[in-house]
Parts: sequence; structure tokens; C-alpha cells
Amino acid sequence: MNTFWAIVLLTAGLAILVKGADLLVDGAVALAQRLGVSPLIIGLTIVSMGTSAPEVATSITFAARNLGNTAIGNVYGSNIANLALVGGICAMIRPIRVRLSVVRRELPVMLIVVLLLLPILSNLHLSRIEGATLLGLFGVLLALTVFIGLREGRAKPAEVAEAREHIGEKVRHPEKPAWYSLVLIVIGLGGLALGADLAIRGGVFIGEKIGLSKTVIGLTIFAVGTSLPELMTCMVAAFKGHDDLSVGTLVGSNIFNALLALGCAGLIRPFDVEPRLVGVDYWVMIVISAAFMLTAMIYNRIGRKIGLVLALSYAAYIVYLFAVTPNV
Repeated sequence: MNTFWAIVLLTAGLAILVKGADLLVDGAVALAQRLGVSPLIIGLTIVSMGTSAPEVATSITFAARNLGNTAIGNVYGSNIANLALVGGICAMIRPIRVRLSVVRRELPVMLIVVLLLLPILSNLHLSRIEGATLLGLFGVLLALTVFIGLREGRAKPAEVAEAREHIGEKVRHPEKPAWYSLVLIVIGLGGLALGADLAIRGGVFIGEKIGLSKTVIGLTIFAVGTSLPELMTCMVAAFKGHDDLSVGTLVGSNIFNALLALGCAGLIRPFDVEPRLVGVDYWVMIVISAAFMLTAMIYNRIGRKIGLVLALSYAAYIVYLFAVTPNV
């Protein structure tokens, strides 16, 4: 493989990842609506999981290829990019209002989840038991989300209407039969697997060619690439004023990344963790998460100035990765 074909593979792989996630969400939402599932529940679960699907797919593929640290780097980098880059850009487009219930519940849960990664990874090893524990916690949170969503969906029809409007924009052909939705889901899952494999082949080759460690490759190339679904979804939400759904996508995606993506990686193949992944990069993720949460708590919004600070913070972090620790 040469650099040209590596770039082609990376670009094609990321494009297939994004399209695969889009088809997966379309199919799952259409099927859930046909089965009579509340649109609010769909927004809280399927849409957030769909935007996290590229991170999960690449983490599984990384683990299968014995690149566990790249999988962790991808999760860290994606979580940082979601809040600092995507959140920052969206806030600069239009200040993001944050509902009080999100401040009290989802944001603290997000911070607690990423804090839980430290004791799990502090022994510099991710075992199958720890991976299964993360997946179990993911299942519990998902069940709680569905339960709370059902309860609040009945109590607040305005929120259900807003979710229906937003989700309706995502489903191109809601009148199609159930088998069509199943086909979209299968094609979407296949696209995620193929896109992850192609992107990893090309991305790892390019990163190593320019002297980056596999961990930094995960923190940068794949972090930004797999955050594209969140970026697209949240930019549309920002333009249309769907602030709750924008914040929910970012927060939900970060929770799913930490629990589902890392849980799958550890369950597939246990691996030793590089020391840097419980050092600076981990704490950058914590600081960005805490700053995002505290800003929302104090102001109940993420304004344009804070959005600019978040985006510049992400740019500074990227400079740090490429200029200070490219080979570490």
C-alpha cells in the first residue's frame, strides 16, 4: 500500500461509516415507529446509539486487530471532540440552551461514567471482566433511560412532539414496510463493519507514515472521523433550534462511547493499557467534560463565547498531540 491508496481507503472508510450509521438510524427509527415505540424513546436511545456506532465499530475492529490502545484513544478523542469541537461549533452557530433536567441528570451521569474509567484502567490492563462490567453498566443506564423517557414522554407531550419533528426529518420513507427497515438496518451494520476496516487500514498506514503512535492516531484521525455523525446531527439541530436534542446527542454519545465501545473492546480481546491513557489525555477528557457541565449548570446555556473557548481548546489539544507527543 502507498500513501495515495491509504488516503483513498481512509476517506472511503469514513464516508461508509457515516453513511452506514445514517442507514442504521433510519432503519431503526422507522421500524420502531412502525412497532409503536414512542418517538421520545427513539431519540433518547436509537439516535444517540446510531451516532456512536462508528466509534463502536472501529473499537471492535481495533480490538480484533490487537490495537486496544488505539480503541481507547478513539473513545477519548471522540468524547473530547464531541464536547469541545462539535459542541463549540454548534454554540457558535447558535447559543445552546440546556434544560434543567439535563443539568441535574444526564450531564452528571456523563461525568461519573468517564470518572469510572480511571479505576478500571489504573492497573494498565482492560480485562474481559472489566469489559463485561462496562457493558452491564451500559445496559442498566439504557434501561433507566427508557424507563424515564416513557414516564416523561407521557407527562410532557410537547417534548414528544419536538422529538417526533426532529426524528421525522431523519426518516426519509417512514411509510415503507417493516422488511424495508430491516434491510436498512442490515446494510447499515454491514457498512459500519466495512467502513471501520477500510478506515483503520488507511488511517494507521498514514499515521505511522508521518510518525504518529497508534494511540495518537486514535486520538486524532479516528476521533474526528468517527465524530462526524454527531457533528452533522448537532449542526442541523443547532440551526433548527432543537437545543435539547443537540445536547442529548453529545452527552448520550459520550456515555455510549465510554461504556459500549470500551466494553466491546475489552470483551473481545483483553489488552495492556499505555500509561499515557491514564495521564494527560484522560484528564483532558475529564476537564472538558467538567467544564461543559459546570458552564451548563451556571448559565443554563452554552453561549457563543464559551463555544469559541471550547473550539480553541480543542485546537490547542490537537497542537499538543502533534507537536509534543506524536510518538508517545
